[in-house]
Amino acid sequence: QVQLRESGGGLVQPGGSLTLSCAASGWAFSSYHMKWYRQAPGKERELVASITNYGNTIDYSDSVKGRFTISRDDDKMTVNLQMINLKDEDTAVYYCNADGLKNGLGIFWGQGTQVTVSS
Repeated sequence: QVQLRESGGGLVQPGGSLTLSCAASGWAFSSYHMKWYRQAPGKERELVASITNYGNTIDYSDSVKGRFTISRDDDKMTVNLQMINLKDEDTAVYYCNADGLKNGLGIFWGQGTQVTVSS
């Protein structure tokens, strides 16, 4: 089982930057595809970035492509989301997700961290 804890959220002005971190505890972290989702008020949860185990494949939603960068460090059991040129519409609660289904493992979520982009 994997436990996830996000950090790094906060208030930032439009055009600013933030880096979110997700620290995992448990076992077999390197067997999980890691993802960042976000959910804005009144909207469905949205997948914004994903990185497969060992970092072979990285994908982004069109809304964040070119502005967000996902990375993972399997030794430290962390996954980061670097966000630049933030926009008002990036305001949301951001969730870290560990997806181990393809390896016969479970799916785990962090508690979320709030990102607010506002002047």
